[in-house]
Amino acid sequence: MKKIEATIKPFRLDEVREALEEEVPELGGMSVSEIRGFGRQGGRSDPYEAPGQVVDFIPKVKVTLIVRDEQVQKIVECILRVAHSGRVGDGKIVVSPVEEVVRIRTGERGEDAL
Repeated sequence: MKKIEATIKPFRLDEVREALEEEVPELGGMSVSEIRGFGRQGGRSDPYEAPGQVVDFIPKVKVTLIVRDEQVQKIVECILRVAHSGRVGDGKIVVSPVEEVVRIRTGERGEDAL
């Protein structure tokens, strides 16, 4: 199992969700968090702003999914395609291994809990 965390622009969230639901119908679910941060752009929304300006945190959305190994590539490609604009601040996708998942309601473990 893997955990996919995609940090994207907030206005892309609905498009990403719809694309994932359409292209990966067996997707068990996702969590969404509103976050703020900055990356290489230093918190500037325009890369041509003067350097040395105060760093500002940019609003983002983090989409978190726990999925089967065989779903990872399809999900990453879907998010990449839909969230990409080619402009500064499009975000990042991080894939990490997951050792265990337990569904609290039923006690199911591993992939059965997805």
